[in-house]
Amino acid sequence: MRYPILSGKTPRRKSISVFTGYDHRLRAAEGSFYETENMSVEGYPMLSARKKRGEVLTLTSPQGLIEKDALAWVDNGTLYYNSLATPVTGLTAGEKQLVSMGAYLCIFPDNRYFNTADHSDYGSMDAHWSYTGSVSYAMCDAEGEAYSGVDYSLTEPTAPENGQLWLDGENSTLARWSDALEQWVNIESVYTKLTFTTQGQLPSAFSQYDGIELSGSSAAGLNGSRIIQAVGGGDGVSDYIVVLNEPVTGGTYQNESIRIDRRVPAMDFVCQCRNRLWGCRYGNDGNGNLNELYACALGDFKNWNQFMGLSTDSWRASVGSDGAWTGAVNYLGSPIFFKENCLHRVGVSSVGAHQVEETVCRGVEKGSAKSLAVVNETLYYKSISDVCAYQGSFPESISAPLGDKHYSSAVAGVLGRRYYLSVLDSDSTPHLFVYDTQKGLWCREDSFRAFQFASKDNELYCISGNKLIGMTGKDGTAEDEISWSAETGLSGLEYPREKYVSRLILRADLQKDGETEVFVCYDSLDRWEYAGGLRQNGTGSVEIPLKLRRCDHFRIRISGTGDVKLYAIWMELTEG
Repeated sequence: MRYPILSGKTPRRKSISVFTGYDHRLRAAEGSFYETENMSVEGYPMLSARKKRGEVLTLTSPQGLIEKDALAWVDNGTLYYNSLATPVTGLTAGEKQLVSMGAYLCIFPDNRYFNTADHSDYGSMDAHWSYTGSVSYAMCDAEGEAYSGVDYSLTEPTAPENGQLWLDGENSTLARWSDALEQWVNIESVYTKLTFTTQGQLPSAFSQYDGIELSGSSAAGLNGSRIIQAVGGGDGVSDYIVVLNEPVTGGTYQNESIRIDRRVPAMDFVCQCRNRLWGCRYGNDGNGNLNELYACALGDFKNWNQFMGLSTDSWRASVGSDGAWTGAVNYLGSPIFFKENCLHRVGVSSVGAHQVEETVCRGVEKGSAKSLAVVNETLYYKSISDVCAYQGSFPESISAPLGDKHYSSAVAGVLGRRYYLSVLDSDSTPHLFVYDTQKGLWCREDSFRAFQFASKDNELYCISGNKLIGMTGKDGTAEDEISWSAETGLSGLEYPREKYVSRLILRADLQKDGETEVFVCYDSLDRWEYAGGLRQNGTGSVEIPLKLRRCDHFRIRISGTGDVKLYAIWMELTEG
């Protein structure tokens, strides 16, 4: 008698040995994980636990952080450089923008500076000087040498001598008689020297070619924007300045109330590019609406109103795009200023004829100015809808694996080829993501919130809360043993009918005293069931065999403590 031979179902075998990091989309890509906690793709194609962070020091009220030859930060109104307090004063409460220009560190919005190579060189970029008393006015040349023997009259002097000066009272012009030309030759540039009774105050506050605002003078036409052509005083010499002005008859005025100001404009964002500081401003300054870009004089961050017709002059321009500025960065030698819906690139000219180009595209999201960071010649930033990579033409999105969640208030840092991004979700819950720009992979580390990042000596530093943290543990006191987890997306949807996993093997490298546990969620029931675990007492690779019950689809969560490297996952699925 013959019995029929029943053929069994051949198990479907699937192996995953390349792990592609974080993918929070509804159908995550194979080899990726829907959720990760304290994991890293640094060991790609393996998945591993992130490195322990180090606590470097505790701050009181952190306000800003930047890297130079050493780290610098502002804490509770004091600037620290290389862990030492500096003598810089006048720092107010609130967040600071720290901008590096050569050896100098510039601090906004307080407009203070500090020379990191010469700690005795520090102070304010602004200068203000008030004076009440007698002021002597005299016509002079650019060096301050007063003109003598000037004939003040409405008509030409008769029988003038060679070199004689005549101030034409009718046309307010100064002329010198030339025997060779047998005529009066106008002196085009006439200067006025203002002499005060103080000694040494003006030279300590102002320098030659400073662009100033002068007010309170009784001399005709002298008030307004001026360039200091010469300044002096001290050691028994009265203070004086020389400015370009229309000819004046000269003399001494009593009870003058003179004010001299050198001002840095209020700016929303500032960056350094080609030996200048560049800034932007949107809003109303009390005199009118502003939508402007600024640049200081070449190599001189104190002067933003120096206009002498030279290529080294300060610069400013108005733009027509709508909306507030949201960020600024130096990218490939050009200052770029962002709004949420466009960017403005400044074409820097060697002759001072700088040009502004506008590109309508995804700009930087408001509140995410600190997401701007350059990694290997590519600029990354957070826009309203996604994270963008910009290489000079139009931005491209790189954040599809982050899913449909909306993130905001982005802060970024760079370590090697990795782009660290700290964001808040719609519930104000913080998340720290790391993007490997070489591999194009994301990974979520944890709920770490960063205030500011700075890279120094192959370490990424960060202010979080009131702590200065080394993100990879090369500096500071290492944190305690960290707990990690990785949760897969839905598995089994690619196969029809009921099925079960007849065999599941995880191959991992657990360090000494490392622990791991595996949980399974069946058929999206939002209930995690324990499936097995292992404690490793020595370094080495282990296999964790699991047997799961029948289901339509499932998700796996692997969690544990200690250092771990996940090499592969093998699955055998059998249809019912």
